Amino acid sequence: MQFDRSGFDNDKLIDLYIQLVRPRMIEEKMLVLLRQGRVSKWFSGIGQEAIAVGATMALDSDEYIMPLHRNLGVFTTRKMPFDKLFMQWQGKKEGFSKARERSFHFGANEYHICGMISHLGPQLAIADGIALAHKLRKENKVSLAFSGDGGTSEGDFHEALNVAAVWGLPVIFIIENNGYGLSTPVNEQFVCKQLADRAVGYGMKGITIDGNNILEVYKTVSEAREYCIREQKPILIECMTFRMRGHEEASGVKYVPKELFEEWGKKDPVANFEAFLLEKSILSQYLIKDIRDGIQKEIEEGLATGFAAAPVVANTADEMNDVYAPANNHAVAPATGNRSDMKFINAISDGLRQSMEKHPNLVLMGQDIAEYGGAFKVTDGFVAQFGKERVRNTPLCESAIVGTALGLSIKGFKSMMEMQFADFVTVGFNQIINNLAKIYYRWGQNADVVIRMPTGGGVGAGPFHSQSNEAWFTHTPGLKVIYPSTPEDAKGLLIAAIEDPNPVMFFEHKALYRSITGSVPDDYYTIEIGKAKQVQEGSDISIITYGSGVHWALGYAANHRDISFDILDLRTLLPLDYDAIRASVKRTGKVLLLHEDTLIGGLGGEIAAWISENCFELLDAPIVRCASLDTPVPFAIELEQNFLAKARLDESVRKLSAY
Repeated sequence: MQFDRSGFDNDKLIDLYIQLVRPRMIEEKMLVLLRQGRVSKWFSGIGQEAIAVGATMALDSDEYIMPLHRNLGVFTTRKMPFDKLFMQWQGKKEGFSKARERSFHFGANEYHICGMISHLGPQLAIADGIALAHKLRKENKVSLAFSGDGGTSEGDFHEALNVAAVWGLPVIFIIENNGYGLSTPVNEQFVCKQLADRAVGYGMKGITIDGNNILEVYKTVSEAREYCIREQKPILIECMTFRMRGHEEASGVKYVPKELFEEWGKKDPVANFEAFLLEKSILSQYLIKDIRDGIQKEIEEGLATGFAAAPVVANTADEMNDVYAPANNHAVAPATGNRSDMKFINAISDGLRQSMEKHPNLVLMGQDIAEYGGAFKVTDGFVAQFGKERVRNTPLCESAIVGTALGLSIKGFKSMMEMQFADFVTVGFNQIINNLAKIYYRWGQNADVVIRMPTGGGVGAGPFHSQSNEAWFTHTPGLKVIYPSTPEDAKGLLIAAIEDPNPVMFFEHKALYRSITGSVPDDYYTIEIGKAKQVQEGSDISIITYGSGVHWALGYAANHRDISFDILDLRTLLPLDYDAIRASVKRTGKVLLLHEDTLIGGLGGEIAAWISENCFELLDAPIVRCASLDTPVPFAIELEQNFLAKARLDESVRKLSAY
């Protein structure tokens, strides 16, 4: 291994050595503890330390890094206290994530590190968002994200690189090509000669380097950083290395040919760099001993503190309180009494426009939302008013854009992403469920993101543009789910969603966009999230519903005045307004749960269970659910009308009235 020390003084070389040795010594100790049964699991980066250490040292300390399992060197180089790291790995309350994450699934904003999730690929898009924040603020900064060779096969890898290239984002993508994805060798992962060759397909610069040579890593990343800032472009760096241990220790290494260990053992990054520094008389054996003794003392003191820490004690209140970032849920009244008649879609557009005016850090992203104004023209005219930096057309990369939105939030921005149709959310599902929803609970980082979801049937759009998929998200702690039925609620709740620092799924029924008109305050105002609205008071039957169901219920009640209907519009589906639900049940004793979603797994089942468990003494009849057929949404209007819950509303009311 050849080391080029040009540009490095002795102090810098010694510092690089110290940072390189520290993760190696920690790992060696952790493996001893693992064999002793004193720690439960470990993902080893032995043999790969030069990549994490060299890359981290090449960045400014306030530039974010998105590390993975084998990047202990990122955490130690950023000077994270070892005792707190150890308590993190041991699941102690005093760790970085209150015992809610193990291993390297955590982040810390004070160290500018964003914690990974097990799906690996989604980290890359977060780097896009952080780099976009730098670009919008005209900061000369980069973000850096790691991927393994296996992770480059994931769609998130390709989406993140494509978005970074199209938007000209200063991101450094590093591939640690260590030859294996668990037991799968690279020849079963890809057939290109080098993974860096993929960069050309995105119009990016790609480089392959020796990942075991810390000076080469440091120089390359330093130069890449300057390039990204100067050119406002991303770069892909493939670091060739080898995994000297198993995927994690329980996996073993029997699947790896013995000769590979012998070959790569000669390329050990620590041993080779140490030998080079000794040869150049930059280090002596005495200095090496002093350095290692100091690190060993740090390790032993950290272990003593970590092992002495008390076992975590579960506190249900604390657990529940940390699902959502604190939010001001008090409604903001309009400044004047001025009102205008607006279509549902215009109320959404008005709320979005006024939010853009109030929050200069709000960025809109979505397919065709700029000059074209969006598929439904919600953002028509926004580019002229707010500019293309804040109203951004996106590639068809839903997963990457959700991840980008999270990266923006980490840097203090608000963002709204429009799913062109709610059906398309499936390709961004992982980012929403496992990144947006969980990140505050995991390590206290909120996701200030609203995802607008044009949803629902009744317009003959068929099975891929008509689904009601709100129940997918009400099952996910950490998300808020809003589904308005009137123009006034649509505007006030959308503004409230943007004000809220938590991730919000905002459902807008397409059939209501231009069919429903109502009086809407002209001014900026909010409606409290989590509060249902009684739209009609009655004494015979409660219809608890939301979205299009509200209008079905009102229409039915108007044609059946012999029955006194109490109609409750939930408006927010997560969290639910249980007080309002109970009050409606109490008024009538008979409950009809109505929603456009399919029956099995729909929100009606959850509400029915809650009422049965908590309001049983108030019931005079079994709870009845009225929902759409358990089929995909058909295209032909005749079939779709039969599919929709509205077709069975009369039957459901009669069934309930019979008791």
